Amino acid sequence: MSEQLLDLMTASRTGMLIAFHAERRPDKPAVISEFGSRTFSELNARCNQLVRTLRDAGLGVDDSVAMLMTNRPEFLEVFFACSRAGFRITPINWHLTGDNASYIVGNCEAKAFIADARCEVSAIEALSDNPSVEIALATGGSIAGFIDYDEALATHSGDNISDPVSGTQMLYTSGTTGRPKGVFRPREQPASTAQEMKPVTPSKPQERSATLTQSQAQTQGQSAAAYNPETDLCLCTGPAYHAAPLAFNINSPLIQGVGTVLMDKWDAEETLRLIVTHSVTHTHMVATMFHRLLALPESTRSKYDVSSMRFVLHGAAPCPVHVKQAMMDWLGPVIHEYYAATEGGGGFFIGPEEWLSKPGSVGRSPANADNRIYDDDGKELQSGEVGTIYFRAPATRFEYFKDPEKTGKSYRGDYFTLGDMGYFDEDGYLFLTGRNAETIISGGVNIYPQEIDDALLQHPAVSDCCTVGVPNEEWGEEVKSVVMLNAGFHADQPLVDELITFTREQLPAFKCPRTVDFVDDLPRLPSGKIQRRIVREPYWAGRQRQI
Repeated sequence: MSEQLLDLMTASRTGMLIAFHAERRPDKPAVISEFGSRTFSELNARCNQLVRTLRDAGLGVDDSVAMLMTNRPEFLEVFFACSRAGFRITPINWHLTGDNASYIVGNCEAKAFIADARCEVSAIEALSDNPSVEIALATGGSIAGFIDYDEALATHSGDNISDPVSGTQMLYTSGTTGRPKGVFRPREQPASTAQEMKPVTPSKPQERSATLTQSQAQTQGQSAAAYNPETDLCLCTGPAYHAAPLAFNINSPLIQGVGTVLMDKWDAEETLRLIVTHSVTHTHMVATMFHRLLALPESTRSKYDVSSMRFVLHGAAPCPVHVKQAMMDWLGPVIHEYYAATEGGGGFFIGPEEWLSKPGSVGRSPANADNRIYDDDGKELQSGEVGTIYFRAPATRFEYFKDPEKTGKSYRGDYFTLGDMGYFDEDGYLFLTGRNAETIISGGVNIYPQEIDDALLQHPAVSDCCTVGVPNEEWGEEVKSVVMLNAGFHADQPLVDELITFTREQLPAFKCPRTVDFVDDLPRLPSGKIQRRIVREPYWAGRQRQI
């Protein structure tokens, strides 16, 4: 394939889109980071070298490659090499303990394991526990028992491989209960964290369908979302192993010929600096990042002209209305929101203008998707009724790898759920209220903690918070809010009383916290989601029942 220019259709079908853009814009930056940069030509060549390295070690189509790596250029090399070699790539959360990382390497049946020297301790444990790994490569430094990544690649040609095969992905869910679970699809349905849906031309204004990704938004005329490889650049704000940054900050821009800037560790002011320095046009963020950007002093924010930003996508965790409104007041109508699942199915999308008319919503079901809300007995609920959100499964259903029990529990007929709760309004817009597992049941009444969090976050003292149910002998559970404070506020009883009163001005009394605890930090997933289960656990320690 190296003797003539690739055509777009062939490149797309065989995982060679990086090669396609390398032929047309060889010197355009593909990745920029503090650990080095790559042009499209350099990235393409190193992908080919890595494919040959792994093939020499015995890997073939559908074999698994596990990667334990921070945000560095080699992450993209591994990801896009697997995309053209027919390998199944599994990026591993480098925040995990060595035990869990080792479990994933074994569970995904990795024949190759590529690790970052910054993850040395976990990498050594994972390799030691998994003798079936055929080749282990270390980048960013040496790791005992691993071959040097750069030295291994240097012995192979960077010319395009002649027999590319589109690869697959198997990402692991956060594992809110038990071990992380791999989301597996057969090869017939390409595993994509940014699953495309066919664009629909609505016959009536009220039938307008939502969109899910930048590329699809482009097909439906949302010019802000469209990538221009001549001018645009993306900023990767989150850990690359996570589904959303991988899809929206790496895969989506790169396959369209647009480079990305990798942040090693997210910082509010550094985000602004990088946007200005590189004239960033597109990014993905989570609500926590919005909070911290808005918490910067006005004198700091005003130093940075971020008018280059045309498209800010956010999701992964609910965003309070007042926070998103403040971001729009600052950046303008460039903030788009999605709600979707790594597992697939038709998601939700809402643009800025539409959101302003339905603040707090995550959008409507696409016209060609079928999403529903059921109660605990499987009855479909009507508008305004809170229940569990179900997605209609893709044509080729996903499964949790080697876990038929969890797979079965996620489905209700042809529909699956993530356990999220919400309701449709009278116009069909979805509003999230929390997760089923997080619902507080007090005196037989369901209370959704996200609603209380949203109220508290409007108080100037509150930096972030997490509301949970704690034991109450009479009511079963009572409401407690665990709060992080902004600088200048003191954790004392008068502030507790003030916060409780503040929530009662916005919510019915039965929903409001009875008590408030103050903490310096809250446990989070790398995506930015607060781990409500972990916040809740200490209050239930030693009890047989957790409700």
